[in-house]
This record gives sequence, structure tokens and C-alpha cells, in this order.
Amino acid sequence: MNVTEAYEGIANNHTQGNVSGNGSVGVLSIPPSLNQALNIFTVIILFITMISLGCTMEISKIKTHLLKPKGVAIALVAQFGVMPLTAFSLAKMLQMDPVRAVTVLICGCCPGGSLSNIFSLAIKGDMNLSIVMTTCSCIAALVLMPLLLYIYSQGFTGLTNAVPYVGIISALTFTLVPCAIGIAINHYKPSYSSVIKKVGLSILIISGIIVFSLSALVVKDIIWMVLTPDVLVVAALMPLIGFMLGYIMSFICRLSPQCSRTVSMETGCQNIQLCVTILKVAFPPEVIGPMFLFPLIYYIFQCTEALLLTLCFRCYRAFKPPAEDGVDIKQEVVKQP
Repeated sequence: MNVTEAYEGIANNHTQGNVSGNGSVGVLSIPPSLNQALNIFTVIILFITMISLGCTMEISKIKTHLLKPKGVAIALVAQFGVMPLTAFSLAKMLQMDPVRAVTVLICGCCPGGSLSNIFSLAIKGDMNLSIVMTTCSCIAALVLMPLLLYIYSQGFTGLTNAVPYVGIISALTFTLVPCAIGIAINHYKPSYSSVIKKVGLSILIISGIIVFSLSALVVKDIIWMVLTPDVLVVAALMPLIGFMLGYIMSFICRLSPQCSRTVSMETGCQNIQLCVTILKVAFPPEVIGPMFLFPLIYYIFQCTEALLLTLCFRCYRAFKPPAEDGVDIKQEVVKQP
């Protein structure tokens, strides 16, 4: 079976199980010009996100963590062990159709996103570790993401030949180029980094609004196909399980509380921009349908749960000062002559 036949198969399975009450089938039909516009703005968002992420990295700090890679290694195991397995298990337990299953798998196999850096800062995590972990997961995803998708797709009928491996590898390679450009700018022209991040944020917000508006225009008549109980359950449970198991794994491996919180955020926060780009660009619109919006639903739950965890941590800190801060203060006092 070739890729085209596989696409036709999963599209037929999907449409057969999603017929509305009036007998019409919920197939996504996008005008070519509108589809092209969506693809372009989706790629722009990914490019700006990755170049801005690169501008936050310092080569010296990356070297420091690579020389002592315990935290990074644990984070990679959590990222590419916990999240793909969670996505696969939830898709199987909820008996998702092939289109939904491949969407959830791609989201689960994505590397960590830049949002994890923001929440790591909010919960007073190790920012250097967070940024290095995000970078390493993006690099590792070049090999691990296609491999994991190939392994887990074996558990679903018709998915083995339907996963667009070439498109996924191309998207992953595309993320590394702007990231490397950002690192180079921050290393050779650090004064430009803050400007790029501010301008990038403005472009990101504008592009995001455009993509959201165009997507709403496209799926307004068949949005019900995305907002189903099984999709909402997966979108709610995946980040929560990632946050919890990421922290538990770090605690078992005896990382400091600060590093454990960082790994927790890195595990639960997926690279949503990359996931949307893969689903929107690598799959034909008549196959993926409105499911290319799943990452946005995941993003909403991801942010909500991360904000709640941050609030809980802040409340805990307000009533009980962290032990590690006290240790650090004592160590600084001892070091003073």
C-alpha cells in the first residue's frame, strides 16, 4: 500500500464514522488559495518561534549542561518516553479512528516547546536547563519522532504507511535552521537578540490571530467533529500526565526540586507550533480535516493546567519557604571570607 492509498483509506474510515444528522458527511473542503495562506502563516509562526528561542540560548550555558547531562538525559527520556506512550495509550483506550489517532500520536511525539521556558520561569525552575532541554529535544526529535511514530503506528490499522515521514523530517529540519540562526545572533550580536525577540513577538501575535481567524472560517461548519468527548479527554489528560510523570521521574532520579519542576514543565508542554505545521502542511486537508486544530485544543488545556500548577506552587511558597533556597543562602554565607 502506498501513501496515497493509505490516505484514501483513513479518510474513508473517518468520514464513514462522522456523518451528521442530515446525512451530510463532514469532509473539510478548503479553497486552494485559503489553504496556501494557512500553510504560509503556520510556517511563519514556527520560524519566528524557533529563531526567538535561539536568541535566548547561550553557547557557554549549553556546554555546561552537556558536560553534566543528567538533567537533560532524564528530560529526554521523559519527553520521548512518557508523552508518546501516553498518547498511544489514550488513543487505544478511547478507540479513536485512524485520523484522530495519528493526530494524537504526532502531538505526543513532538519535542518540547518554548512555552515550557515561560512556565519554568514562573515556577522558579532552572532556566538554563529548560532552554538546553528544549534545544536538545528539538535536535533529538529529528531521529526519535519518526522512529516513535513508526513504532506506535503499528498499533493502528492503516497508519503504518499513512504517516508522512518525509514531511515530518522536513519540518523538524526546518525548526533547527532558525534556531541555529538565533543562537548565532545571540553569540555574535547579543545586542540584536532583544530586538529580534520583541519584533518576533509582535509578528507572532499578528500571525497567530490571522491563522486562528482563517481556521475558524474554514471549520465553522464542522467544528463539532473536533469538539468530541474523546478528543477533549485526550487534550486534557495528556499534558497533566506529562507534568506529573515528568516530576515523578526526576524525583526518583534524585534531581533537585528546582530541576524536577523544570523537567515537569518540559515534559508536559509540547511544541504546538511544530505539531500544527506538520498536520497542516504534511497532510492533505481532505484527510486530516478539522483535526489540525487538535494542537490548539491541547494548547488551551496545557496552559490552563500549567497555570494551575504554577498557582499551587506559588501558594505553597507563600506559606512554606523552599528548603533549597535556604541551603543556597547558607552555602553563599560559608563561601564568604
